[in-house]
Amino acid sequence: MNFTLLNKDKNSNARSGIIKTDHGEIRTPIFMPVGTAGTVKSVSQKDLEDQVNAQIILGNTYHLYLRPGIDRLEKIGGLHKFISWNRPLLTDSGGYQVYSLSGRREINEQGVKFKSHVDGSSHFFTPENVMDIQKSIGADIIMAFDECTPYPCDYSYAKNSMEMTHRWLKRCVDSFNSSPFKYDYSQVLFPIVQGSTYSDLRKKSAEVIASFDLPGNAIGGLSVGEPHDLLYKHTEEVCDILPENKPRYLMGVGTPSNLLECIALGIDMFDCVMPSRNARNGMLFTSEGIINIKNKKWQNDFSEIDPNGFSDVDSRYSKSYLRHLFISKEMLGPQLASIHNLSFYLWLVNESRIRIENGSFTNWKNKMVIKLVERL
Repeated sequence: MNFTLLNKDKNSNARSGIIKTDHGEIRTPIFMPVGTAGTVKSVSQKDLEDQVNAQIILGNTYHLYLRPGIDRLEKIGGLHKFISWNRPLLTDSGGYQVYSLSGRREINEQGVKFKSHVDGSSHFFTPENVMDIQKSIGADIIMAFDECTPYPCDYSYAKNSMEMTHRWLKRCVDSFNSSPFKYDYSQVLFPIVQGSTYSDLRKKSAEVIASFDLPGNAIGGLSVGEPHDLLYKHTEEVCDILPENKPRYLMGVGTPSNLLECIALGIDMFDCVMPSRNARNGMLFTSEGIINIKNKKWQNDFSEIDPNGFSDVDSRYSKSYLRHLFISKEMLGPQLASIHNLSFYLWLVNESRIRIENGSFTNWKNKMVIKLVERL
């Protein structure tokens, strides 16, 4: 993987760049649709390519390990072939699932013992076998195994967890470097900054992971319930430390306004289930604000879903028709809404890139964040 920094905004820390992988190029800033179990829910790979224009999607190690299983993925030659996706892939290591399965797991220095949400069977993740699993899955970018602490979290727990995450990182790096790739292309490893909402821990963690000099760096443990001002505060202080010449990935973020504010702080990569999950419940993100398409006010609104037309969905279907699909519980409704929301997110980061390059990002961002949070 190679990252080239192309442009920097004069009035903020926003920047544009390009990541080159063996499966293609990724122009940053970028949003990665979440395909947890090998699918972005309700959206086909063809629509991800042609409508959404996704340059990279994300899969999850925990879910793919349980189903379809590593043996099956190895037999076909990795996740790219299994899901018929020829563009870049990133896999989360499962650290967030460790966080979310609080009642079904035990954490110690060696790793995490957990029970499958599928059948209750017991499993054990270590930094070493998580590297092996991700090599078998075959993503272009794989993540180090970490513990994502909850919010709120007391200082002592956050400090001990962060230090264990750093020790796990050393084991991840040693394991990653000690075995060959499974397929005929290369993979890279990103470490993850932790430290909860404590500035000294965040800064320390950023310094430690930067010292490993890996191809890119991620920021985890945010967007887990903390106020937005803390999200921005800790993102900014970490970006001030992480090297400028490597991509910065803010994990699990977020709303459209979150993306714009964090791009301004120097973030290059994002992922979040919000655009697809909220779409399935009838919430649409648009360039004019937020729409609950199930509200009666849209019943006789035959205008386009979004006047800016981010995909064929916006220009072809009306708000009235999309509401009809949801009220009638037709499967096409969540599908069209998901394509719209994901297309909008990809438009948002692409427009950010254009604005960074022509020098108008900050003024545009300041106007957009006001509009994006309005309920229409």
